[in-house]
Amino acid sequence: MTRRLENVLAALDSLEGAARDRSPLHGLDARAKLLVAAVFLASMLSVPLERASQVLLYAVFPALAAAAANIRYRTLLRRSTFVLPLVVLIGVFDVFTLRAPLFVVGPVVVTQGWGRLLVLALRAMLSVQALLVLTETTGIYRICCGLRRLGIPALFTAQLLLVYRYLYVLIEESISLVRARDARSFGRKGYPLRIWGTLVGQLLIRSVERAERIGRAMYARGFTGELPAMPYGTSRWTRRDTVFAIVWSAALLALRFLRPVEALAIWIMD
Repeated sequence: MTRRLENVLAALDSLEGAARDRSPLHGLDARAKLLVAAVFLASMLSVPLERASQVLLYAVFPALAAAAANIRYRTLLRRSTFVLPLVVLIGVFDVFTLRAPLFVVGPVVVTQGWGRLLVLALRAMLSVQALLVLTETTGIYRICCGLRRLGIPALFTAQLLLVYRYLYVLIEESISLVRARDARSFGRKGYPLRIWGTLVGQLLIRSVERAERIGRAMYARGFTGELPAMPYGTSRWTRRDTVFAIVWSAALLALRFLRPVEALAIWIMD
């Protein structure tokens, strides 16, 4: 378990390091990327579940964004699969209730329930991919600064940043607790339920005490609830940011309302 927690810490560190790389997407203003990501999520999630082909076209955005940021899309695809169990838990009921046939592939009949479940999984994975690209090319601090400059209240942006930073504290406290328990377990690999309850309780107590100490230290250093200004946290809006925001927003909205797949199918049938 210690190795898993250390891997999580390493993944968080690599995420912060990736945000400092150089690429055409890294150099854009955080506000432009936030606006495009919001348009992407709003337009894609508003597509009805019956239009699977239209949702599939939205995969172009994270794929092109990953290529512009020098991110391997295969890695992005693999990391976005963690949301599938939650999607299955939500959409599995449609499989049993919507049993009308949707289409036939050879001897296999795909029902409406399975179709809705597949579209749900696709939308969830594409949403995670877009957010991963945004995080890896911007960083959590620049995202919070961008949200603040877009008019989001300081209370929300400060809380978002503190919650993210406190993940490190929780993981470090968990590692120390697990190591202490392993040193006293005399080679036993599994823990009984009573031990897990003790570990969770100790983690809660130590986390609250650590949070109080961190809060007092921050207020002693003049923290007022606003994010401190950092050289790498803000950037100037340029013409390239304007072009990026307008072009991608227009393309995503056109994909939502013009329905190019249906228009192409009608044109072919005519």
